[in-house]
Amino acid sequence: MPRTARKKSPGGIYHIMVRSISEILLFKNSKDKEKYLEIIQKYKEIYLFDVYAYCLMSTHAHLVIDCCEADISKIMKSINQSYSSYYNYTYNRHGHVFQDRFKSKIIDNDNYLLNLTAYIHNNPKDITEYAEDVSKYPYSSLGIFLGKNNYMSSLVNYKHILGYFSQDIIRARKTYLELMNRMYNIDNSAVFENLRLESEFCLEKSEYRSERNIIFRNVSPDMIVKYISKESGIYFNPHLKHSRKNDEFKALFVIIMRSLSNHSLKEICTYISNTTLSNIWRLSEKGFNLITGNIKYTNMFNELVGTYKNYIPTA
Repeated sequence: MPRTARKKSPGGIYHIMVRSISEILLFKNSKDKEKYLEIIQKYKEIYLFDVYAYCLMSTHAHLVIDCCEADISKIMKSINQSYSSYYNYTYNRHGHVFQDRFKSKIIDNDNYLLNLTAYIHNNPKDITEYAEDVSKYPYSSLGIFLGKNNYMSSLVNYKHILGYFSQDIIRARKTYLELMNRMYNIDNSAVFENLRLESEFCLEKSEYRSERNIIFRNVSPDMIVKYISKESGIYFNPHLKHSRKNDEFKALFVIIMRSLSNHSLKEICTYISNTTLSNIWRLSEKGFNLITGNIKYTNMFNELVGTYKNYIPTA
């Protein structure tokens, strides 16, 4: 029986759920959880999406991702394949790690978004150690929301959610905690099935409107080639081989293609021609290192991203 087509929304915000196959734990220990978060951070820098909330449990994880016009399937495929490779290598095993495809639900209104993050942050309440204070759970973004935990704070755009309540961070945190407490007393199964609850909290839209990053992913391969040639002052031909400088430019080309277009690795491979998927993957890794570790290429990348970025207020 064919799979049901995944519902997608250009520029959409998604509730993502991943779960391990039944015979294994998705995260055996804190090191595994930390690795998964590091992988999300890496692909966030490549695909330029936003994470609004997360919670990692032993067998499953919840994420709230604003894809910012990137393809959500491409994002999650990269994250989960990378983690599966780590997991199988670490535990000397083969085969699937995740149960079927990741699950995704489009978040289509503000109240749904706010109540959903509160539900996700309440997940650890069934763990005895954290039953009295879920904000102490280290693998949830709640501690970051409340200013109690700086671990992986760069991963989460917590200000977007808190901004719905107030520009005053203290007031926003207090009101969010009230929402958390209200959510704690609602039956979880009902919440999970229908989170489109009318919030009893006043969203200060007249005072402040959270902004979202929208990045147009319509850059063409030819435009990237021209941009690299212009900014470097050196003619770049992606079809040439065996040149150190050209290899750097190829790596930059590949990482920009992954970031600012929705081309697959196979399509990038076809464009460059006479290369393999493994080589495209190698160039992608090299490109990531260039845009995160070389100021010249970082500036080139950021300048190009800036021309395709637009900020829009939430409705």
